[in-house]
Amino acid sequence: MSDPVQPLPRSLWIGVLLVLVLLAFAYLLSLAEFSRAHQTSLPVLGVIPSFDLTNQYNQAVTLANLTNHPWVADIIFTRCAGSCPGMTRQMRQIQDALPPSSAARLVTLTTDPDFDTPPVLHRYAEHYGADSNRWMFLTGTPQSIGALAGGALRLGSTPVQPSDRKSPVDLFIHSTIFVVVDKKARLRAVFETSGDGIIWSQVQDRILQTLKRLEADP
Repeated sequence: MSDPVQPLPRSLWIGVLLVLVLLAFAYLLSLAEFSRAHQTSLPVLGVIPSFDLTNQYNQAVTLANLTNHPWVADIIFTRCAGSCPGMTRQMRQIQDALPPSSAARLVTLTTDPDFDTPPVLHRYAEHYGADSNRWMFLTGTPQSIGALAGGALRLGSTPVQPSDRKSPVDLFIHSTIFVVVDKKARLRAVFETSGDGIIWSQVQDRILQTLKRLEADP
């Protein structure tokens, strides 16, 4: 006759249970850390160089004015009858969706600085309800605008030759992207605002989430 199976001591069962609990806790913690890193990780796509431009109030604006502020930038021109009005309305929607406590800034560059003087930009900004404390419209020499927009910001622009213009205001072909820059003047994200399959409400949410992440960075 075989001996009866002896039950495991209670203390051993408690030890096994504690090990399982610790393993489960470690697994959940690793998932949380992975999720946090995945959500906050944004590549550095470039470094914004120093610049010296002028805003819609005829005030000098340099990169220092945007230090410690994440910002969104685009490029338009006020005579544009194509994508520019829609892009400016989209930027206004971002402005309105930002909480009052947000330190984020909005930057709109002109690709037509010879026409878009500070007074012209001021009227344009007022027409679209721009908050002067948050949203700046910048002009300058074609060289200074081109160096900033066409360089690290990736906001390309090309003049349309007179023979190729479809209307008197068909002056430039330019990018329709919004770019996001962090508090250390590093390009961190690029967002297309229009085109096949683009849903603006989803793009806006991603831009706002990106700004919120960058605001939380030290």
